[in-house]
Amino acid sequence: MQFRDLKQQYQLLKEDIDKAMIQVATDCNFINGQQVKDLENELAEYVGIKHCITCANGTDALTMAMMAWGIGEGDAVFVPDFTFFSSGEIVSHAGAVPIFVDVDLDTFNISPKALEKAIDKVVSDNTLTPKVIIAVDLFGLPADFKEIRDIAEKYNMLVLEDGAQGFGGSIEGKMACSFGDISTTSFFPAKPLGCYGDGGAVFTDDDELATLLQSIRVHGKGEMKYDNIRIGLNSRLDTIQAAILSVKLRAFYEYELQNINTIAQKYTKLLGDIVKTPMIPEGFYSSWAQYTIQLSDQATRDNLQNKLKKNGIPSMVYYPKAMHRQEAFSQCAYNDKDLINTLKLTETVLSLPMHPYLTDQEIETVAAIIRNVLV
Repeated sequence: MQFRDLKQQYQLLKEDIDKAMIQVATDCNFINGQQVKDLENELAEYVGIKHCITCANGTDALTMAMMAWGIGEGDAVFVPDFTFFSSGEIVSHAGAVPIFVDVDLDTFNISPKALEKAIDKVVSDNTLTPKVIIAVDLFGLPADFKEIRDIAEKYNMLVLEDGAQGFGGSIEGKMACSFGDISTTSFFPAKPLGCYGDGGAVFTDDDELATLLQSIRVHGKGEMKYDNIRIGLNSRLDTIQAAILSVKLRAFYEYELQNINTIAQKYTKLLGDIVKTPMIPEGFYSSWAQYTIQLSDQATRDNLQNKLKKNGIPSMVYYPKAMHRQEAFSQCAYNDKDLINTLKLTETVLSLPMHPYLTDQEIETVAAIIRNVLV
């Protein structure tokens, strides 16, 4: 059994993907080919945003947002404590200070209550200037952007949506990657929409920001590539990846997203009475980057993971170490009491096999082993 079955997906899409890759090789338009521009238009239309600027990876997408906003020394950027390292790493790269915020136990996303408390503390300390809230759409579920937006407006802050795992999710029909002043996503192969290597994208409705981001991703170029008007990056999405993504995007919105939500419902029906299953708030729709259950304690979680492994079933622990406990952030002082939900999740979460091509038999097999271990 595969945790995320990219091999089966390729076999189903093989004819179209092979044709798309061969076209790039035939045309030899490996950098900035027409397929990149076509994909950007397709992604912008799908998300419902004016501008999509593709780039080399999801981390660069976040970095480009920091650069476009001029975030730097003396600025505070608020980041959920329970997420992948890059969400905080890009803040330190910019010279700013990441402020880690506890998350909600039900949604895994940043807690608005904890966020406002953290902002108030920074304001009270008066040593840093609150500038940006990074809201991560963890495991496929969009963050609570209504509450986050209200807080951002109250403190005159910017919102950066990290939709690396959230692409395809929505709130009341409004798509993920459209909620931030800038939003980003990743096309890492295991993401809801993944390419065959690294890739990322930045989304914004702001025309001036879009122009700035387009410059940043190509060495800060001006009118041409040898006219450099600012310090930028070398962060372009390869044409061959764009061609692959265009094929996969069609499958994603035509049936994969619906399939994976059906699979999540089946998991929840089979497991909801014995473990804490993911909670989707009313009006929210997840793209299910992961299906993550919560166990009673770390020993129970680890025992279950071992039993699944012995039966040939892969599972993953996202994330076993809180951001504020990462050695890279050891210079920052944090109180564990302010981050108790994150610490609990690091010990109790377990993500199960999850992809649009799981069969009923596979789902039932996973559930039966879990029930056998826990009941």
